[in-house]
Amino acid sequence: MSQPAPFYQDVALGPADGRACWVTASDGARLRVGLWPSGDKGTILLFTGRTEYIEKYGRIAGDLNAMGYAVISIDWRGQGLSDRDLADHDLPDRNTGHIDDFLDYQLDVAAMLDCARAQNLPQPCYLLAHSMGGGIGLRSLMQDLPVKAACFSAPMWGIALAGVMRPVAWSTAWLAQSFRQGHRYIPSGKPETYINLAEFAGNQLTTDPEQFAYMKNQTTTHPELALGSPSMTWLYMALIEARDMAANPAPDVPALTFLGTNERIVDTDPIHERMSGWPRGELVMIDGAEHEVLLETPAKRDPILTRISDHFGAHP
Repeated sequence: MSQPAPFYQDVALGPADGRACWVTASDGARLRVGLWPSGDKGTILLFTGRTEYIEKYGRIAGDLNAMGYAVISIDWRGQGLSDRDLADHDLPDRNTGHIDDFLDYQLDVAAMLDCARAQNLPQPCYLLAHSMGGGIGLRSLMQDLPVKAACFSAPMWGIALAGVMRPVAWSTAWLAQSFRQGHRYIPSGKPETYINLAEFAGNQLTTDPEQFAYMKNQTTTHPELALGSPSMTWLYMALIEARDMAANPAPDVPALTFLGTNERIVDTDPIHERMSGWPRGELVMIDGAEHEVLLETPAKRDPILTRISDHFGAHP
């Protein structure tokens, strides 16, 4: 039986039955899983992005529950309240966004699915994945994740680097690995999370001031949820994962991908390339939107929710 875990409804502002529990991955990592179980059409596996935590999706879970779907989400290892990834070294700064191997996230996916079964969440399952969660989700689909359909929000299928910086990033990250310095922040990295440092004007997340304040309030009220810049190892492993997935064909799963026209956080070229070759896939561009298309202004966000509901509803 899963043990209850802390859950901060005061900042999640989601359905009243939202809760969290601890699960253990097959390698022993303790992970926090979030549950919003109301719904009878099926269960949405909500894959969070880098630096994120389940409370960020409280409002979105409310929208998905209103569509008739139960929701399960997760703090990936290395972020939120889940265990930090400390396999072969000390990580003295818990604000470092670190992973020893991107495939370790698939152990978290397996633990999440086990929890969904243990909690008797309704079948079938669907995938909704944001940013880094989109990268994890694509890998999961390539490994036969049992879902009927998928939706992606600004998926991290490539790392946004200026062309001249790409070989430098590869070589620098490789050297850091070789000299056992991979736990250090990337150049110019900071322990503070982006949302705490940014002002609304010019931010790269959303054009909605109320949604921006919603996200900022979460990490200022509960700073233990926050995460800073990634480590050199995270960067190296992310580059490898993006390269390897790009070489594989699209999964045979119906997929919608939403991308803002003002996206400035993930590399957009791999998204256009991937979706142009996805047989049952469609890329939906959101005019004027930033990275957080699910936390945008109602005019941008509401049509996305309608498309998600229609897409999942078409694959019962």
